[in-house]
Amino acid sequence: MVERANKPKPPNLSSTPGLPPQATVTFSEDNSRVIAELPTGETVEVLLYGATVISWKDASGDEKLWLSEAAKLDGSRAVRGGIPIVFPVFGTAPDHPQTKDLPQHGFARTSRWEFLGKSTSESAGRATDEPTVKLDFGLSSAAPGLDPKATAHWPFKFNLIYSVTLKRESLTTSIVATNDGSAPFDCQVLLHTYLRVKDITTVNITGLQNATYIDKVDASTTKQETAPTLTITGETDRVYTTTADTSDAADDGAVTVTEANNTPRFRVTRDNLSNVVVWNPWADKAEGMADFAPKDGYKQMVCVEPGSVGAWQSVEGGDGFEGAQTITLLH
Repeated sequence: MVERANKPKPPNLSSTPGLPPQATVTFSEDNSRVIAELPTGETVEVLLYGATVISWKDASGDEKLWLSEAAKLDGSRAVRGGIPIVFPVFGTAPDHPQTKDLPQHGFARTSRWEFLGKSTSESAGRATDEPTVKLDFGLSSAAPGLDPKATAHWPFKFNLIYSVTLKRESLTTSIVATNDGSAPFDCQVLLHTYLRVKDITTVNITGLQNATYIDKVDASTTKQETAPTLTITGETDRVYTTTADTSDAADDGAVTVTEANNTPRFRVTRDNLSNVVVWNPWADKAEGMADFAPKDGYKQMVCVEPGSVGAWQSVEGGDGFEGAQTITLLH
């Protein structure tokens, strides 16, 4: 479990004097977001509302995540784009007693999280070859920023730690959900990642062949992916259950996103997350979503979302569940 660090004070968290350049962490003027930058120029920006990663740029300033131009960043609704956190329910679950009254995708993405602190490659007292910065965020059943719907409809004692780790060529997001009460609770977790692409019609997704999936566009029919490559040619909403053992480095169940002429873009690996959701609203659905802009923005995005949503994770009192994804840039 991630240890809490001392909460920093805005506006700037500087590097230790005498060491080579290290990552810097700053706050926005209104303290609504945390921005980390590596000395090599890569950046990540996390909105405290939902602990939502809303930007990830490489050293040249090229954005890797898609964020709707109409996304609400003021806490009035969940953010459309970036990496929202889905917890403790994926979608809605009207037949599940514990979560049937919760809003879609739960309350983690609509609560204000606390920034717990940073750690960098200087934290051990020496610089490493690869600069790194990790940002920790927390949300608990006692937190003042918790969405009121959570306490009203999900009366469990819990603690969430969410960590965002930026390296030169990758971004890792991990979550630990701990049951601080005596009664067990069920939960689902998903990292709802919107990847930015140049042209959805040229995107190829590999790593899902032979996996079963629920096709939510086709009446939630269960199917099997027979093609070695998935292309997006219309509205797509699939929940894949992979057969790979994601704890085995030799068979990590990675999903790779390439574009035109097999140009590699992203490699998504998972830790303790057995599902991958692939989503693109396409034209008609995008048109009907008020916070989706521009309306043809579906051409520049694809959601590849690691999660544990195919079944419920039962977490006993004093126990916890954790999962993570790493998105690696490919060249």
